Parts: sequence; C-alpha cells; structure tokens
Amino acid sequence: MSRALILAGVALLVISSAACSSTEVEAANTCVPGGGGTPVPQSSAPGAPGDISTNPEIATGYRTGMTAVSTNSYAVSTANPVSTQAACEVLRDGGTAADALVAAQMVLGLVEPQSSGIGGGAFLLYYDAESREVQAYDGRETAPASATENYLRYVDDTNRTALLPTARASGRSIGVPGVLRLLESAQGDHGNKQWDSLFAPAVDLADNGFEISPRMAQSISDSAADLAKDPEAGAYFLEPDGSAKTAGTVLTNPAMAKTLGAIASDGAAAFYTGDIARAIVDATADTTGGRTPGQITMDDLANYEAKTRTAVCTPYRDHDICGMPGPSSGGIAVASAMGILSNFDLGQYAPTDLDADGGRPTAEGVHLISEAERLAYADRDKYVADPDFVPLPGDSPDRLLDPQYLAERSRSIDPARSMGTAQPGDFGPVPLGSYAGPEHGTSHITVADEYGNVASMTTTVESAFGSFHMTDGFVLNNQMTDFAAEPVGKDGLPVANRVEPGKRPRSSMAPTLVFDRQADGSRGDLRLATGSPGGSVIIQFVVKNLVGVLDWGLDPQQAVSMVDFGAANTPATNVGGEHPNIDASNDGAADPLVTALRGMGHQVSVADQSSGSSMLLRTDSGWIGGADPRREGVVMGDAN
Repeated sequence: MSRALILAGVALLVISSAACSSTEVEAANTCVPGGGGTPVPQSSAPGAPGDISTNPEIATGYRTGMTAVSTNSYAVSTANPVSTQAACEVLRDGGTAADALVAAQMVLGLVEPQSSGIGGGAFLLYYDAESREVQAYDGRETAPASATENYLRYVDDTNRTALLPTARASGRSIGVPGVLRLLESAQGDHGNKQWDSLFAPAVDLADNGFEISPRMAQSISDSAADLAKDPEAGAYFLEPDGSAKTAGTVLTNPAMAKTLGAIASDGAAAFYTGDIARAIVDATADTTGGRTPGQITMDDLANYEAKTRTAVCTPYRDHDICGMPGPSSGGIAVASAMGILSNFDLGQYAPTDLDADGGRPTAEGVHLISEAERLAYADRDKYVADPDFVPLPGDSPDRLLDPQYLAERSRSIDPARSMGTAQPGDFGPVPLGSYAGPEHGTSHITVADEYGNVASMTTTVESAFGSFHMTDGFVLNNQMTDFAAEPVGKDGLPVANRVEPGKRPRSSMAPTLVFDRQADGSRGDLRLATGSPGGSVIIQFVVKNLVGVLDWGLDPQQAVSMVDFGAANTPATNVGGEHPNIDASNDGAADPLVTALRGMGHQVSVADQSSGSSMLLRTDSGWIGGADPRREGVVMGDAN
C-alpha cells in the first residue's frame, strides 16, 4: 500500500489557498500526520476452517516501522487520515473531544463507508475532565417494534420461507440507526462548538470530491457483486460496466451533502423524522430482485433514543480499567480477561527482540492471555445481552467480575496446556442459552482535547458496507445479524441474544479508558485510551493493547503494532500472519511462536488480522499516540 496514496486525501485538507497568512499556515501545520511506516505485502495466510470471525473485514497488509507520535495538548487518531485531519482541526480551533467526534464520524462515513457511517451505531466512553466522571453512551441499533424472535429466520411466523437473498442482504438485517442520536447527546453534554460547523469538512468533501483510498477500493472490489444489487449503491461504488471503482478515483456524493446539510441545520431530528426517515423506511422495505423487506417504521425511527449507561470500571494491578456495559459485551469481557490475568505475573513473559513493531510475543504470554480470553468469552456468550431485556447474574456486572470469582477461574488454566473450550461459570439456574455468533466490521476513534477531556468511540455499520442498501448518500447497517437467528439453543433454552422488539443486539465493541489508582484505592488521573474495530475479535485486540502497555511497558505504537493474538471460546488461537515478525508460510510450520503454541495444544490460525486499534497515552509532557499499521489510520495533534 503506497504511503503517498494513503495520505493523498490529507493534502486536500492540509493545504489551503496560496493566499493563507503565515499565522494560518502555522496553525495548519499543527495537524500533520506522523508515525511513518513502510508497507509490507500481505501474507495471504489461510484462516482456520470455518472461523470467519478472525477476518471481520478484509485485511489490507501492514506498515512496518511505525513510530509513536508525541503531541503537546491534544491528539486524535481515526482509521483514515482525512477523518483524522478534520477532527484535529476542530481540536486546533478550540473544540472539545465531543466536537471532534462529530467531525470525524461525518468524514468517516464518506471515506470509509465500508466500516461506519450515519446509517450505523456506536458506543462511546467519554471522560469529562472538569467533573472527573466517565459517561458511557449507547448508540446501538434497535430491532423494529414489530420484530419477532423469528425475524431473521422466516418471512413471518406463518410463512416460514427463508429470507432472500440472504438474511444480511435482505431488509431484515437493518436495525434502527443510533450513532447520530449518540453524537448529538454527547456533543450537547460536552461540546463547545456550534453543531452545524462540525459538518463543514464532510459537506465540502461530499460536494467537491475525495479520492478512494486503497483500503476502500479493495473493499469495494470484494463486495462488488452485492453492491450491484442495490441501485443506489451500485451507481455510487461501481463503474457503468459493473466493475469496482479503483483507488484514486474521485468520488462526489451530492446526496450525502444534502443529507448532512439537513442534519447540520436541524439536528438529529432531520434524520429520524421527515424525508430522510421516509427514505430509510422505503429502502428497508425495498423488494428489488425479490429481496425480503424489513419492517422498520417511521415510529421506530422517531422513537429511537441513545442511552447513557454506567461504565464498567474494575481494578487491574495499580490501575482502573473502564469499559462499556451491555448491550456491548466488550467492556465486561475485557474486564473479565484482565481480572483473570491479574493472578499471573505477566511481566516475565514480555515480547523478545523488541522493535518498533512490538517484538516477538512469547508462547507463554500468548498462551496465558488466550486461556484467560476463552474463560471470559464463555461467560460472555452465556450471560451478556441487552441488559434492558436480559439481566446479568445479580443484575449487574459485579458477580461476573468479582475478583474472587476471577481468581477461581484463573486456577483452571494449565500453564502448559490449552483447555481448548472453556465452560461458563455456574451462577445457579439461569434460563438462557449461549450464543457465540460472528460479528464483523467497525472503526474506532480516540480523541484527547486541550481541556483534558478524552473520548474513545467504536462505530460500525456491522459487516463491510452493512446491508449493501444505500439511501440518501449513506449505507444502511446490517446490525440485526448480530442477534442470534435461532431463538432457542441446542439445550432447549431461550437464547439471551435472541431477537425481541426494540432490543439492541449484543456487541463486542470495547472503547476503553484506563486510570491510575491512588494509594487509598480511589481513581486517579486518566492514563490511556484505546479501542479497536474487529467484530467479536475486538476483545482480543483490546486485551493485547492493555497488556502491552500496562504489563510489558511498550509505547502505544508498539502495543498496537504488536502481533495480534488471542482466542474466543474455541480451540482456535489467532496469531496474525500479516505481521512481519511471524512466518506465516506453510501455515506457520516454521514459526517458533506458532509451533510452540501448537505444542501446547492450541489450534493456531495464522490468518491475516484486520484490527484497527488506536491508543493515546498521557505523559508528563502531553500525549503519545499510536495507530494500527493494518489500516490507514494516523495520529495527529499539536507538535510536542
């Protein structure tokens, strides 16, 4: 992947007119991408048989040798440099982290529509420096009010024929979008800029055009056949002959410019009511090509609410880790895995041959972390769903995350042999069944502003290009497929994550904030923020990032660059074959880490991973940031 191509769009925003004053040029130079890196070829490694969760989006290689970026008072990282630039300029001009999120998301919907956009949902952790409080914003999509438990199985409860062409590409996969209500709520609580000003970068790009990035081009090519089935999506992403538009092609999106203009002027209500809402309802109900229609109504949209929930905060050594509560399982699963790992001395298993790319993980370290994740996923699969419909054991995360319980779970780990598949903990009679289920594509934004506020937001349309439906210039999600299609498990029990009217599907998104803990046990200063896209594998990516910094002393760039590894609750253990420190040839047969893990009973997959992590770490002199070399993201801020 060419570095010049990745940054081509940035030049459009960094370079202003020749008539700029020296003051304006100096200001523009405070938002310059850093980190460097040299692209290396993809490994083309095969995935584990039947394990689609390891590749929630297409992998697009790796940039080796990236270095951490130091900034003074503010910093931002998104998965695309054009979006990062827009958010950085908001921070440069005195905006808050909440303001920057709005600008970043609007641009991401244009330059990375395969991953996120206003037709999807998000989870946000926001630290308010003045109040020292953490707020968890839930903008997850909801099922239509008319949805039954068979919504993803049959046309209806009497016409039990399959959905066409598939559950994902039918209208049934589309949930009521939530990200705009979340952003409006967070920006209203914490922003200091005029709402409409935050849409200007995206409107300008939609009107005047932007270049398709290499990653977007590869995603279009991969999804061309499905995009062609939707008239608006086909016309936008494909050439007249049906071939995929290529990297460097300039796209304009006047329909999106009009949509964003309406939302800028009238707030999120312009999206949830009126003409835009009608267009969403019509697109969902579309039966072109025999597609099974969805059942979203105008009332479903008008009644949507983003929710503010209580963050899940748990101790880890001398820190507190805060994550999202349900309906995301990410915060609980990350906290569970880290709580189990707190019973081991991980420091002795730090990577060897440390380099800019994070060195070579040790087999002992990968083994312990993967086993802890198996135990965490087992509980997550069994117990976690939308808490408004399915209560956790004890009606809070506390029982799942009790230190004594997690210490007991840790004792089931054999330091020399993989357990393969873990059993969930026993909390007595719980009339629910488990559902592991695949999840797919997302994006992540991490922001710190000059006032000390910090935001970590994971945002998604679910699979690449969501449902493949497009209306008014934006892609509609396929988030409903994060529900369990089968409402009853093999054990005959109702599945916790089954479809119910108005319910939010379980997610693995795990925006995370970490605080120092003071001697008296109280929460101290915010230390770092991180998160990642990656579907159900997000939990593994975030745990790796946290251990990399908190236990192994890596800088943020080394932590996110390090080999992606971990496990869900299956015998398969992931070791990212895209990494230059892994020999993925011949299914990893000659790689020391892979062979050692296999000797311990792990069924290792060396499939390329497609994480998109970012991390900001607070230091005495400002911030140090890292962006994932597996995507196009960069860190920007004011130079330190």
